[in-house]
Amino acid sequence: MSNPVKIGDVAPDFERLDHEGKPFRLSSVRGRCAVVFFYPKDNTPACTAQACSFRDAFRDFADAGAAVVGVSNGSPKLHGAFAARHGLPFVLVADNGSIRQAWGVPKTMWILPGRVTYVLDGEGVVRHMFNSQIDIEGHVKSALEVVRKLVGGPSPAAPAPAGGC
Repeated sequence: MSNPVKIGDVAPDFERLDHEGKPFRLSSVRGRCAVVFFYPKDNTPACTAQACSFRDAFRDFADAGAAVVGVSNGSPKLHGAFAARHGLPFVLVADNGSIRQAWGVPKTMWILPGRVTYVLDGEGVVRHMFNSQIDIEGHVKSALEVVRKLVGGPSPAAPAPAGGC
């Protein structure tokens, strides 16, 4: 496994097939924020809840100008069926393990594929990470909060990070 991606790193680019069988390259969304969430497997209870939470907040992400990208093992066909079944409006990327490895996404208890969400700024720099197998809602809430800070400019308490969306 590669060294884990950390806050402040430029996220590794990748190109893999999406849930429609089309090539998707992460760098195609440069210039705006991107939320990249890794999840273990389609159609499991926690993964379905996570994907549907991103679906339910999708308009908020889109209104902020952020792309949402889900990454998991499985074929484009399986991801397509999962997306259709749950009305997922964002890209699901079929990973053969190479993306997860390049990003250094940690396993849970050394065996389960990790559930990690990253927020990238418009330059592809990681500005936030959230790693939890069980706090499903935390992935969406924390990502949306960071995206809003990135696009909203400085708040009275803190300046906006460089490389905003």
